[in-house]
Amino acid sequence: MEREVGDFLFVWLLILALLLHPVWLALGNMEGDALHSLRSNLNDPNNVLQSWDPTLVNPCTWFHVTCNNDNSVIRVDLGNAALSGQLVPQLGLLKNLQYLELYSNNISGPIPSDLGNLTTLVSLDLYLNSFTGPIPDTLGKLSKLRFLRLNNNSLTGPIPISLTNISALQVLDLSNNHLSGVVPDNGSFSLFTPISFANNLDLCGPVTGHPCPGSPPFSPPPPFVPPPPISSPGGYSATGAIAGGVAAGAALLFAAPALAFAWWRRRKPQEFFFDVPAEEDPEVHLGQLKRFSLRELQVATDTFSNKNILGRGGFGKVYKGRLADGSLVAVKRLKEERTPGGELQFQTEVEMISMAVHRNLLRLRGFCMTPTERLLVYPYMANGSVASCLRGKACYHWHLSLIF
Repeated sequence: MEREVGDFLFVWLLILALLLHPVWLALGNMEGDALHSLRSNLNDPNNVLQSWDPTLVNPCTWFHVTCNNDNSVIRVDLGNAALSGQLVPQLGLLKNLQYLELYSNNISGPIPSDLGNLTTLVSLDLYLNSFTGPIPDTLGKLSKLRFLRLNNNSLTGPIPISLTNISALQVLDLSNNHLSGVVPDNGSFSLFTPISFANNLDLCGPVTGHPCPGSPPFSPPPPFVPPPPISSPGGYSATGAIAGGVAAGAALLFAAPALAFAWWRRRKPQEFFFDVPAEEDPEVHLGQLKRFSLRELQVATDTFSNKNILGRGGFGKVYKGRLADGSLVAVKRLKEERTPGGELQFQTEVEMISMAVHRNLLRLRGFCMTPTERLLVYPYMANGSVASCLRGKACYHWHLSLIF
């Protein structure tokens, strides 16, 4: 009797599985069909999409596609892949997509309004392409969007007011397009500066500094009226005394670093560093290192997420990050050490590192210093670590660096 019941349950479960199998197959292939539709609409001279086989159960084994534990697509990374063609509305079917990275290609045509259905999207990077037409108003529905970079395209029309409702938006770049109309300055847009909208000649409004047609011109600031000089009882002008004091203070301020540097040069043996041709970076010079804000580096590294850790060393961890301009960096987060004079010591070390220029040393790009954080920012090198090279793994044109 028990055996007959067991056989009956087995047959019933088998029938149920066969009935539901087409449903599972359809759900599994829906995202694959959407991505294969994109592949069919793109020109791929370098065969970057060669692994996108629509006959597989799901696209999780395809190159440049990342899935979660439920075999649902969460990332599509096709930046700088020499692709051309147009996007397809089927991309809106990727309901769990978080990152859509299509920057630095030659993709043209309109941005599909169906991208507004990607409600879990965190980053939309379509910059450095040839997109035309308006920015879809539906993008305002992407409530989790933190990075929106559409710069360096040929987009036209107004900036959708719906974008100001994206409260999570941290990085916005619409520069170098052909946008027109008023730049919103409310909601999340109140955080952004004119650089986010630069080189759109037909944009207007307070953020751009250009009044819109038919609106009153911006009120100029009130003229500065200097106070009248106050004479001291002895007949000497207080203004002259103040000017003399300011001049003396300024002279002392400029002389003190020079004297300190000269004293340091006398105490320390002189070292010579030679610049390497064709490696000059206009943003990095001795004494002109970029000082990043902590917020910039938090956004770049997704708040120093563990998934962005490149390595660990005796002095801290190194994170991969993407700056607002799209460039990749390696951010070294030094272990916290509260010691007297720590700020001055850190500044001195940064200056010393910035002086070291050699073909086998990564040049320091910048730094960040707060009461609780010490961070160094280097260009990101994707050629592996020194350790991997010493162990005999493939390594071409690798650089020794001071990161680890």
